[in-house]
Amino acid sequence: MLISFSTYQIIFYIWIGIAISVFFLLLKIVAPYGRHSSTKWGPQIDNHYGWLMMELPALVAMIIFFFINIPKENLAIQLMITLFCLHYFNRTFVFPFRLHTHGKKMPLIIMFSGIFFNLANTFLLGYYFTHFANYQLNWLIDFRFTTGVALFFLGLWINWKSDNILINLRKPGETDYKIPQGWLFTFISCPNLLGEIIEWAGFAILCWNMPALAFFIWSAANLTPRAISHHKWYKKKFDNYPAERKAILPHVL
Repeated sequence: MLISFSTYQIIFYIWIGIAISVFFLLLKIVAPYGRHSSTKWGPQIDNHYGWLMMELPALVAMIIFFFINIPKENLAIQLMITLFCLHYFNRTFVFPFRLHTHGKKMPLIIMFSGIFFNLANTFLLGYYFTHFANYQLNWLIDFRFTTGVALFFLGLWINWKSDNILINLRKPGETDYKIPQGWLFTFISCPNLLGEIIEWAGFAILCWNMPALAFFIWSAANLTPRAISHHKWYKKKFDNYPAERKAILPHVL
């Protein structure tokens, strides 16, 4: 059954409304995974496999959209999907298995909520690409596309470099936390999360469509409260935590 564009717009606005609600909810309730993990949230799964299961559906769903419905002659859409899959390939098959977190777990409720989030966003993007998108070849030299691609890779680089620093703080077998130092960590506690927000801001600009904007809004709604929670956790755990350091925006937040 096909969805009309007017119905699609209603779904889009509802999805944005949920993102805004989630943002305010996460300012009050800390999502229980990573350093904030808690057994109070029910059954748990090893965090390596939790990450894999959480991120894999987005990659698989977008590949299915690509091979079944995407016009193969539309280079702009192909590049957009390639960038999307680049992010999710790393989050599915690379990032989880670089973590030095032996024995750590995440609640299944977090894994399943992540699966729902990823499938919903991927469906909105994939459906737009296959039914409503109308990119011409000259979109590849449009200022919005070139600027968005630059921002996407800037965010990707910041995210990957920050993750690399955090991962290498802990040697294999170690479980204690340490204060990250240097580079963007001089100014903020979570440059990895800032990098991901920049990445999806770039993606929203280069795609210049509703679902990509929704993806960016959802990313900011999830990751900004996460950064604030991390920042508070660092300050509580370490008496010598740098006082001038902010959570996610240098000198601001």
